[in-house]
Amino acid sequence: MTAPKKKVAPAFKQLPPRVSVHVSCGPGEDQRPKLAELIAAPEMAALRVVRAAEGDKGFGADLDMPSLLDRLRTQASAVNSGEMQQVEAMLMNQATALQSLFARLVEYGMRSELLNHLDTYLRLGLRAQAQCSRTLEALAAIKSPPVVFTKTANIAHQQQINNGAVAGGFSPARESEIPPSKLLECVPDERLDFGTQATAGGIDPQLATLEPVNRPQVARG
Repeated sequence: MTAPKKKVAPAFKQLPPRVSVHVSCGPGEDQRPKLAELIAAPEMAALRVVRAAEGDKGFGADLDMPSLLDRLRTQASAVNSGEMQQVEAMLMNQATALQSLFARLVEYGMRSELLNHLDTYLRLGLRAQAQCSRTLEALAAIKSPPVVFTKTANIAHQQQINNGAVAGGFSPARESEIPPSKLLECVPDERLDFGTQATAGGIDPQLATLEPVNRPQVARG
């Protein structure tokens, strides 16, 4: 009697990565607007950068473009919903990577025998260290946002004070009216009165009408 054969689980089938993103359209539907929307989407810009950075070797050779696009959209939706776990993890991991880069560049610099090599490696290492500090500051700002104290400015465009007090409190404010001057007011059939005419004197003689001037008649040639 032969023993029954054991069932062997099928081997995991490795699917080839998809290197293009397709735009789904209905029958007779114009695909140009959807293609323009996809190109302008922020997740598509991030996909293009990641694809260019990874290249065609290593992880880039097995990178599936539609799956990466869906992942980028999921991360953006989580941030829009207020979930900052992915952002916090990203900043922390970036700070760790920058710290490793700082240490490696300083090691290269200390092993250099030429002064220009030492200067270049140390400058790059300190730049990575400064960027690591900025990344940690951004992470701290997300975890504990700073409290901003603002001062309220009380600016009164039209303010009036009435010091006249009445029983039970201050009297209601009233607009103070200043009567306009009637000196230059034009009144019909009325002229200014200069009073009695003053007597002429030596310093201020009374003006009179000039007499006709008698001139000799000169014949014109």
